[in-house]
Amino acid sequence: MIKEDVNDHEDSEPSVCERNGMIPMHEQSEGPTADAKGTDGNIQTEETALLNHCIQQPPEPTAGSSIPARTWRQIFACPPQGLLAQTVTNVAFVVLVWAVVWSITGAECLPGGNLFGILFLYFFAVIGGKIFGFIKIRTLPPLPALLGMLLAGFLIQNTPFISDLVQINLRWSAALRNIALSIILTRAGLGLDPKALQKLKAVCLRLAFGPCLSETCTAAVLAYLFLHLPWQWGFILGFVLGAVSPAVVVPSMLILQAGGYGVEKGVPTLLMAAGSIDDILAITGFNTCLGMAFSSGSTLYNVLRGVLEVAVGIAAGGILGMFIRYFPSHDQASLAWKRSYFVLGLSMFAVFGSIYFGFPGSGGLCTLVLAFVAGVGWSDEKREIEKIVAVAWNIFQPFLFGLIGAEVSVTSLRPETVGLCVAILAIALVVRIVATFLMVSFAGFNFKEKVFVSLAWIPKATVQAAIGSLALDTARRHQDEQLEKYGMDVLTVAFLAILITAPIGALVIGLAGPRLLQKAQTNSKEDGEGAEAGEEAEACEPS
Repeated sequence: MIKEDVNDHEDSEPSVCERNGMIPMHEQSEGPTADAKGTDGNIQTEETALLNHCIQQPPEPTAGSSIPARTWRQIFACPPQGLLAQTVTNVAFVVLVWAVVWSITGAECLPGGNLFGILFLYFFAVIGGKIFGFIKIRTLPPLPALLGMLLAGFLIQNTPFISDLVQINLRWSAALRNIALSIILTRAGLGLDPKALQKLKAVCLRLAFGPCLSETCTAAVLAYLFLHLPWQWGFILGFVLGAVSPAVVVPSMLILQAGGYGVEKGVPTLLMAAGSIDDILAITGFNTCLGMAFSSGSTLYNVLRGVLEVAVGIAAGGILGMFIRYFPSHDQASLAWKRSYFVLGLSMFAVFGSIYFGFPGSGGLCTLVLAFVAGVGWSDEKREIEKIVAVAWNIFQPFLFGLIGAEVSVTSLRPETVGLCVAILAIALVVRIVATFLMVSFAGFNFKEKVFVSLAWIPKATVQAAIGSLALDTARRHQDEQLEKYGMDVLTVAFLAILITAPIGALVIGLAGPRLLQKAQTNSKEDGEGAEAGEEAEACEPS
């Protein structure tokens, strides 16, 4: 009876050993048995019978036979799982977004409509960024995803049949780029570290101001001589080129820092801190020159107006920053989300409101100041806000680079103009590299470290995409064909700068870093932490 009960139990459900994947000790020596009696001839209990009837675990299958079979089982599983399920989900998500928007807007979401063009461009920019994200070379930082987004927009604009289907209203395009600009400026303001700035002091300021101003002045003179731009527009182009890209430099520096390269002398920290100041200087100078270029009056009036816009931006940013520093208060729920809403909302209002009130140069500076003042007050709590703002940037980044790429049409580019733009870019970069080397000559670095810092200042991407088209947008609002031509020249230089310097800069940093920087001596624990930080750095989305 006991044996029948046991067999019935075995038929109804798997044994304990089967569930746990265990092999009984007696089976390992004697093999399986169906006898209800033990070795001593006594009748076994239900528990010992269960152990005796456990089926032996089959041997581990070889990799060559199991992995393909397992993969095929996952692909053709019902319901689908793994990659197939993820692909179906993503396609269904895209189709659902389009269907919902179409059900609300109608023809606007059909081919040739404005919303169709925006959605089409956005999703293809995301796909382009993912494709470039898959391109990984050992010992090198990953290629920036923004290049894939930029090229996706460029291909959509310059592919005959697709360009007829994708039509985006210029006002919508400018608004989406301005939203992305406000998010970039917010991240730059929050990213400024007062402690690091105080520690690095003079060398950080020299590295931020010297190369940026040198490249700006060089590009302005060359634009005046080669492209025949007025001086104000020459400096607009110069400040567009003068900014270094945090989306390329920061992830590359984090990878080197995780590996211990240049850590003892603080080279990665110096470059990240100085890069933020460099971007702020370039954006501030650009906005000031932009206001002067589109204002009527004498030269003295334009200069005073530019100074006034800077003062208004700093004052407004300080007041708004102090407000969101204390409101919402610490005792409120969902504090990080409320603070993120205020800082992003006020940043967008500052960028768009400054244009409405006739002070276009003050909006960007106001955003930088309010984010910095608020971040200083929030101290360590700002990390949560930075994460939320980073999510907003990940959403709008494809809009920014995709729309910038879509602004450049091959038919509108003259070969001589492209050649002159490349020449201006190359000469200005050489001047920047030399100026950077001189700025760090008396900072305690050896020759190899000076060379690395100079080469790390090459990449350009995020700021160029954010402000490169603002001059063209402003010229379109004034409906002046000559100013639109100047704006198109500035945009062309910005496009070429991103396309050429972003991949070259990322490769140069990845190749030169381990060879030119000294590696810090770490113990095994620190090595483990460094490897973990390196994995996090590789997962970073360039800002």
